[in-house]
Parts: sequence; structure tokens; C-alpha cells
Amino acid sequence: MDENEVREAVDYDALQEQRTDELTELLDSRNMRTLKRRMEEMNEFDVAEFLSEIPDNRMPMVFRLLSKETAADVFANFDTPDQERIINSMTDSELAGIIEEMFVDDAVDMMEELPANVVKRVMRAATPQTRALINQYLHYPEDSAGSIMTSEFVDLKKYMSVRESFARIRRIGEDKETIYICFVISAHRKLEGIVTVKDLLLADDDDIIENLMDRNVIFATTTEDQESVSEKFSDYDLMALPVVDTEGRLVGIVTVDDIIDVMEQETTEDFELMAAMTPSDKPYSRSGILEIWKNRIPWLMFLMLSATFTSMILTHFESRLAVHAALIAFIPTLMGTGGNSGAQSSTAVIRSLSLGDSEPKDAMKVMWKELRVAFLCGLTLACVNFVKMLILDGWIMHNDAITVSVALTVSSAILFIVIFAKVVGSMLPIGAEKIGVDPAVMANPLISTVTDTVSLLIYIFMAKLILRI
Repeated sequence: MDENEVREAVDYDALQEQRTDELTELLDSRNMRTLKRRMEEMNEFDVAEFLSEIPDNRMPMVFRLLSKETAADVFANFDTPDQERIINSMTDSELAGIIEEMFVDDAVDMMEELPANVVKRVMRAATPQTRALINQYLHYPEDSAGSIMTSEFVDLKKYMSVRESFARIRRIGEDKETIYICFVISAHRKLEGIVTVKDLLLADDDDIIENLMDRNVIFATTTEDQESVSEKFSDYDLMALPVVDTEGRLVGIVTVDDIIDVMEQETTEDFELMAAMTPSDKPYSRSGILEIWKNRIPWLMFLMLSATFTSMILTHFESRLAVHAALIAFIPTLMGTGGNSGAQSSTAVIRSLSLGDSEPKDAMKVMWKELRVAFLCGLTLACVNFVKMLILDGWIMHNDAITVSVALTVSSAILFIVIFAKVVGSMLPIGAEKIGVDPAVMANPLISTVTDTVSLLIYIFMAKLILRI
């Protein structure tokens, strides 16, 4: 980022802060007319941020200043606690107005987060048509394309002319989530093609949609997993993706803003699984202590109990290790190196699987690559450790117990531990993917537990082989 870009970024942040101070000053001086005008000129996300920062007793009052259309957009950008606070301050007629102005996918997202008693009130306030549509979306499987799609899209017929198409877009486009991409459907709502507004603008008024539309349509089904949908957006650089039912009828679309939320959600879930936590539907700031405890304790308990194998091995070979007490000091180094090596491979493979770069059928190719990488990494670490033990631990620290045989034992153990850890770290996520388990489950904590146990066995085997303990 050059100096001008930095200056622009600083100026924008300063502008946002100045605007917030101005709105606060207008609110404090009770200049509601100017406050309303300023908020109507702002982006709805910035308005939601401002309203979230003012005291709870003033927030509903300021929210009521907004026009019905702006209020719906701002409401969709609130966090769930703020939405609940606004709903509790509204009359049923006000609430109905907001619900009718919201896009269906935003309303469904809100319903999934709000408490049951609040959801009942919202559903009572909605019109029968909106209520039926929301119920239909709520019945789609969780995390499916149907659960995140919206029904607000522009549909055209292939026999329409460009002039007729523009007339339809102008007539119905105001309430649609996107008008740039239009979807061509048959009389039975079968998806036949897509056409963009750019295509229409560059065509003659009398051209027919059938001659302009793209018949090679990328689409999703209502029950398709949302992670698969996000991969299609990434692979094909889409702005909107049509969603069809089992009979090929167009029932909705997924837009890029919704898929960004899905990508964020999926990434957060992977991070939580990789850190040995049960994924949570709530952000950290809104999660209670008991809820966080419930999400973390199962994995912590499992990993703690699985470490019993390590202590059993140490206890069993305690007398042999005591013959060369210096060997005990290097156990943490070996276990840490094994865990780190496995974590590197598992992280790389998990990411590759999530991006669709690798598949379970590539297992042998991945193993062969990781085996060669592991040999190079292990050999490098073993050589460095051998020199380090002789010079630093033996010569500089004057530790007579560090002999060439001890250094060779530890270093050779490092070589084989790294090879084992990297191969296992790469294969476990692929195995999980093959049996339908999230590969992120096979991440650092679990792999470290496995490599800790095997690292000790490898270390003791090398000590028996070289030192004859």
C-alpha cells in the first residue's frame, strides 16, 4: 500500500468517525429532522453500526425515524440482540411493515437466530403469503442451498423482446435482490437460461431473449450443501446462482452477499474444529460461559484421556530410560517436533480439500509428496539437532552424558518421527473426507495426540537399537 492509499484509508476512517460524532451531536441536541436526513443518506450498514452504539433506551426511538424501506435494510444488518430489542419496542403493524420490506432470505436468517417467543410474534405479524414463504424456507435442510436462497429475482420468457424485458425489469425490479442477472424460465418455471442486463443493453430492442440467453447454466438444487454452493461461486466467479427443485423448476437464487456469509461461517467452523472445539452457531461475544464450556470440554476430555497411552509407555520403559537419564530430557523436543510436523501436513491437506484442489482419490499422490517432503524436513532437523547436541548440550553446557551415540539416537528418532507425523497428518484428513466426516476434525490436537504416542515408541526403539538399553 503506497502513501496515497494509506492517506485515503486514514481519511475514510476519519470521515466515518466524524459522521458518527455528527449524528451523536444531532441526537443529543434533539435535531431529529436533520438526523433522519443524514441517516437516509448513509449506507444501511453504517446506520446499523451507529444505532448499535447508542444507549438501548434511545435506539428504538431513533430507528423509528427511518423510512420503511431504509428501516428494513438497516434491520437486516443488525446483530440478533439488536433485532430482538427493536422487535420488542415495535407495535404489530410496525413489525409487519418491516417484515414485508425485508428480503425473504434475510427474514429466514433472522428467524433461525431469534428466541422462539419472538419468532412467534414476528410470524403473527407477517402476512399469510410471507408467513407461508418463510415456513417453506425453514423446512429446507439446515446449511442447504434452499435455506440460504431468496425468491426475489427477475424472471423472463425466451419469447420476449429486449424492449419487453426492460419493461418487465422496470415493473418488478425494485423489490428484487438483483436485477443484473435475469433468469429465463418456461411456462412451467423450468430453468432454460440466463441473460444479463449487459447483454440486453448491447442488443437491439427487437432482439429475442432466446437468441441472447446463455443455455449453459450453472445451478444448485435446494438440498445441495451450502459449502458446495460456495465452491461453485468461487470456481465460476458468479454473482448469483439459480436454485432448482427436483423437477428442475426455478425456486430461488443465492446471491454473492449470502455466500460470503456462508464462507465466513464455514471458515469459522473449520477453525473451531481444528482447535478441538465443537462449532457454535453464535459468535464468541454472544456465547455464554456454560455454552463455551460445553463446546470445549468434550474434546479436552478426550485428548486428556488419550494421553494416558503416553504415560503408560513412559511408565513401562521407565527403568530402561533411567540407564541413560539424558534421553528423558529430549522427550518434549521429540513430541513437539512430531506434533508440529503433523500439524503442518494436516493444515495444508485440509485447506486443499476445502478448496477442491485435492480429493480422496488423490491419496497416494498426496502421500508420496508428503513422504518426500517429510524425508527432507526430517533429515534437515536430524542433522541440525545432531550438531546442536554435540556442540551446545555436550561441549558448551559441559554435559558428559551427551555422547555421539545419544545424539545419534535422538537425531535418528527425529527423522523417523517427522516422516511418520507428516504421512499420518496428510492421510487422516483424506480418510475423514472419504467417510463423510469434516476433515478439520483430524487437525492439530488429534494428530498431536497420535504422534505423541508413536513418537515415544520410535524413540525407545531407536534407543534399544543404538544404545542397547
